[in-house]
Amino acid sequence: MTEATEQQWTIKRLLEWTTDYFKAANPDSPRLDAEVLLSAVLGCQRVMLYTQFDRVLELDLLARFREAVKRRGAGEPVAYIVGHWEFYSLDFEVNANVLIPRPETEHVVVATLDAAKQITDRPLRVLDIGTGSGCIAIALAKHLDNCRIGAIDLSAAALEVATRNVTKHQLDDRIRLMQGDLFAALPAGSAKVDLIVSNPPYIGTAEQGTVDPGVRKYEPQQALFAGPNGMQVIDRLVRQAPDWLKSGGFLIFEISPFIADLCLAQLNAVDSTGQNPWTQINLIKDLSGKQRVIVARRK
Repeated sequence: MTEATEQQWTIKRLLEWTTDYFKAANPDSPRLDAEVLLSAVLGCQRVMLYTQFDRVLELDLLARFREAVKRRGAGEPVAYIVGHWEFYSLDFEVNANVLIPRPETEHVVVATLDAAKQITDRPLRVLDIGTGSGCIAIALAKHLDNCRIGAIDLSAAALEVATRNVTKHQLDDRIRLMQGDLFAALPAGSAKVDLIVSNPPYIGTAEQGTVDPGVRKYEPQQALFAGPNGMQVIDRLVRQAPDWLKSGGFLIFEISPFIADLCLAQLNAVDSTGQNPWTQINLIKDLSGKQRVIVARRK
């Protein structure tokens, strides 16, 4: 994209050039990335690019697109460049203070909606632990009319993003955001809940080298890594959750397939009194067939 040929950069040519450029940088979806970035710069839907292939970009828009391409070429995720991302057919603001919502996490929402169908005798109370952008809590609130949700995160910066997303989706009256470490964020005397959901950090620090460089460099480390084997947060979540769940309530959380056996072993273990609080422990696979979500019911 040289200055001498500015007036020749049509939308069609920009998409072709950028796709080839991204291919050389080895992103997973070069054409999609090019389309998302260009549509963001133009302020239109991606499909509209195909109705104006011959349009020549104005210099200011071309400069903005060039900067976006440069950032993507350096490895920055597209979602952070455009400032928003889709999850469960809803649009969310995202920045480097929160994880980018992923399709795998939608399985947490689906599992929770299924679990909610088994509790029909009362309005539902839900906790979302490690809410990040608020995507899980908001998706649930959009599909469960009778629920109230407490959404917790340790990061104040993440909660700022979640606050804007909750307001954007007009759910301030149904989602309460709280800062703190797991259940310590709850006010004293809080009532038990029906559903606890979470997308906790679950990557072991020993596996850092296997994580995509763009994820490792740009997404929040605190939301990704959890001790040597990835169990540091999940261990505490599983141990503390029974104290906050009503009998018959559900704990639902995302995992890495690499720690599925460790998670199941913990859920099947007995406590210091020789009791186990869980029943109906199930593993749910994602669309690629990997173990992705655990559902456990409180006895």
